[in-house]
Amino acid sequence: MKEFLFLFRGGDAGTLQQSPEKWQAHMQKWAQWMGDLSTKGKLVGAQPLAQTGKIVTGNKKTVTDGPFMEGKEMVGGYLMCKADGYDEAVEISKGCPILEFDDGIVEVREIQELKM
Repeated sequence: MKEFLFLFRGGDAGTLQQSPEKWQAHMQKWAQWMGDLSTKGKLVGAQPLAQTGKIVTGNKKTVTDGPFMEGKEMVGGYLMCKADGYDEAVEISKGCPILEFDDGIVEVREIQELKM
């Protein structure tokens, strides 16, 4: 099995958070989806990301606040899973609750093994 990284972008979390009931229902969908992946032995790990961070740039290692980008461009979280290949990983990603939003994006990337 190969490992894949899903990067989550977009989704209208701000609107959902205005209604505790809608937020709870949406979070339950995430819990169900990840629980199913875990039961099938596909889930490696997943976490949301803070909206702010630091950026270190270039050989001078300049540190700035960031990232500053539009909401749909911002990576809001990640999930790592196991799959036989891209076809299976993409199928798994289609169950992600972020895709219930028009601007929801799941970027699927294979994690390469670094041989040293």
